[in-house]
Amino acid sequence: MKRLRDLGEDALIARILRGFPGGEALVVGPGDDCAVVDPGRGPLRLLKTDALVEGVHFLPDTPAAKVGWKAIARVLSDFAAMGGAPDHLLVTVAVDAARPLAWMDGLYRGIRKCLARHGGVLAGGETCRLPTGAVISVAGEGHVERRHLTLRSGGKPGDLVGVTGRLGGSIAGKHLSFTPRLAEAAWLVRHLRPSAMMDLSDGLAKDLPRLAAASGCGFELGDIPATHGSTREQAFGDGEDYELLLTASPRRWQAAAAGWAEAFPRLPLSVIGRLTEPGHSPRLAGGWDHFSP
Repeated sequence: MKRLRDLGEDALIARILRGFPGGEALVVGPGDDCAVVDPGRGPLRLLKTDALVEGVHFLPDTPAAKVGWKAIARVLSDFAAMGGAPDHLLVTVAVDAARPLAWMDGLYRGIRKCLARHGGVLAGGETCRLPTGAVISVAGEGHVERRHLTLRSGGKPGDLVGVTGRLGGSIAGKHLSFTPRLAEAAWLVRHLRPSAMMDLSDGLAKDLPRLAAASGCGFELGDIPATHGSTREQAFGDGEDYELLLTASPRRWQAAAAGWAEAFPRLPLSVIGRLTEPGHSPRLAGGWDHFSP
């Protein structure tokens, strides 16, 4: 009997999505950071859902406020990856009935703090009971100006590959306190105009090959900016960095570099490689796969 772990996450998603038709308004379906819907005029609509599972995305003793922050920030990070911004969010919490009330208060305190700092409105949701543990699912809609929509699939051979910030360290707690790069993405789509972009949720070792494949390219790599105390291997494989991975032509990169340094003096924007013709990519080890052995 074949099991989920025999396929891995990417192959499983490709399998279960076979045969689903699109719609006239669906601009981008499964496979990017958000789905994109065209309402006919005005900005494009972004749709995203994400879930946190106790024991997978956070430990039982994790402070509830940090869980709430992370639940919202993950969805906001995906809006940023498309060049967009959040509008309305729905939060579903499934939890055991013996959970202390203070835990739920803390969860929503973290949710409120993240929305207040980065934008978006809590529009509703659902609560239900689990036999044990907790699951927090967030569904959101956002928007992106048509000229600013940035997909994973727009990269071209010769484009530079870059990342915001530094990678690695999620296991040491970074995954609970990261900043969704909404302001940075808004600057990038206006000034650098990336050819492709996504957020680093599963680790550079998993996500860069996905971006390159979506763009029909290979890639080569150089130096990786690692979080203080993290090794190169951890920068590749820890996952849950939630920094932006992007590509742009060398000409655009050079023109925008000084402006980035002025706008975000404490956050590096680093060139880590280049897109190539397909078939010329190194094999990368590490990264997160929900259904790996």
